Amino acid sequence: MATVTFENVSKRYGDVVAVDDLNLDIRDAEFMVLVGPSGCGKTTSLRMVAGLEEVTDGTLRIGEKIINDVPPKDRDIAMVFQSYALYPHMSIRDNLAFGLKLRKVPKVQIEARVKEAAAILDLARYLDRKPRELSGGQRQRVALGRAIVREPAVFLMDEPLSNLDAKLRVETRANILRLHQRLNTTFVYVTHDQIEAMTMGTRIAVMNEGRLQQVGTPQELYDRPLNRFVAGFIGSPAMNFATVEVSGTGAAVTLQGSNITVPLPPQFRESIGETGRQLIVGFRPEHLMLGPVTGATATVNAKAEVVEYLGNEELIHASGAGRDIVAIVDSSYRVRPGDMLELRIPLDRVQVFDPDTNFALPFGPA
Repeated sequence: MATVTFENVSKRYGDVVAVDDLNLDIRDAEFMVLVGPSGCGKTTSLRMVAGLEEVTDGTLRIGEKIINDVPPKDRDIAMVFQSYALYPHMSIRDNLAFGLKLRKVPKVQIEARVKEAAAILDLARYLDRKPRELSGGQRQRVALGRAIVREPAVFLMDEPLSNLDAKLRVETRANILRLHQRLNTTFVYVTHDQIEAMTMGTRIAVMNEGRLQQVGTPQELYDRPLNRFVAGFIGSPAMNFATVEVSGTGAAVTLQGSNITVPLPPQFRESIGETGRQLIVGFRPEHLMLGPVTGATATVNAKAEVVEYLGNEELIHASGAGRDIVAIVDSSYRVRPGDMLELRIPLDRVQVFDPDTNFALPFGPA
């Protein structure tokens, strides 16, 4: 087991900056997820840990050891790639054992490790088959098993579920989490899928355009996004945003926009600024409500345009607040396209952002 530490790490390809001054501490035995859109630098960061990319600037450590110039084979890591990369002519047993044979591990140890990995991943009955005889999910488990037999200090996973269908992704996601709990080893996992990140990560590092945006637990990123990018990236469907203006004075201050009225949330009283200031309010689709609501609320008036029936819920695409609004409400309301809706949001669920910096306004003393 080991920590992984990025200290002012950068990676450049000529004039292109792929990773820019990354500082990140990955704790021993935690499941850290690097997430962000394509081109954000998450895979490059992982490949630097693996030794597949050289560090341009900064220091990279596994435990206390600086690994900038350490060959990949000496880093005590195992990597699972997006492609299964199995040897098609070998049995599953030989695929699992191949790396250990190259390292000249004694045959008795190889057999013991292969047997243990096969038991952990429910592959024992497939050991004599070839990869072509397995399903996609089973092949991915073999790829995981090949990493497990190495008994590394750090597991690196680069979008390992991307080639699986939706049902297999959910199943394999659970298998990887069970594996982490069982091995109690450091996992660094790269994905562009924020649902994977939210459901799997002990902590999540959100990246964009080569820079780290925010690190925290899934709940911290969901409840207290540092900036508008994190707020819009974390959560599915994405957070709604609307432009508002500070109106009124004293206790009567409101944030007023097109078809949206937000009584000033107490937590922003110290940071809201002067009357006339423009701000961005954010609110999640699942926090919009129809019908009576207790407590202080913001109000959005909108016209339903598309209604997606999801069983116990309806996902509504509506026109309001000067833009498209997405809401998730109970299906018992039976909303129809063309219905005029008065949607309410509890004030403690409203986020406020500075349109110039895109940072979330700090909460006040409360």
